Amino acid sequence: MIVLGVDPGSHATGFGVISTGPVVLMLEGGVIRTNSKAPLEERLQTIYTGLSEVFERHEVQAMAVEDLFNAKNARSSLILGHARGVILLTGSQAGLTVGSYAPREIKMALTGNGNAAKEQVRFMVMRILGLKEEPPMDMSDALAVALTHQQRRMR
Repeated sequence: MIVLGVDPGSHATGFGVISTGPVVLMLEGGVIRTNSKAPLEERLQTIYTGLSEVFERHEVQAMAVEDLFNAKNARSSLILGHARGVILLTGSQAGLTVGSYAPREIKMALTGNGNAAKEQVRFMVMRILGLKEEPPMDMSDALAVALTHQQRRMR
């Protein structure tokens, strides 16, 4: 199965595509960066276009997205919600039901500790996928979402 994991962001949206078996492999990963000075609708279009291109390159069969966390700034949460909405729409348009995972659940799935640091999660992502170089944090988070989805589906 090919799984796309996404770490939502209005400035940087991480994505990671994995193949789940018989050996789990990373097929692609990256970060969709938007122009922070651009209007929100342009940033959302960039996210939509970037994810649509990932769907064109891979026959994605499952998609998972990190849930929103409670940000201290309500405006930041609202903007992040817009980005997440576009991500969910992109998955829905591809005909997929989208899995959703809380940050704590992802950390627990990969490290066994729901309070793990991002660096610990990245270490486990690298170990599970056999990556030689550290991926950008947004990409690592997206790969962690995909791995969590794969793990939850195996139960």
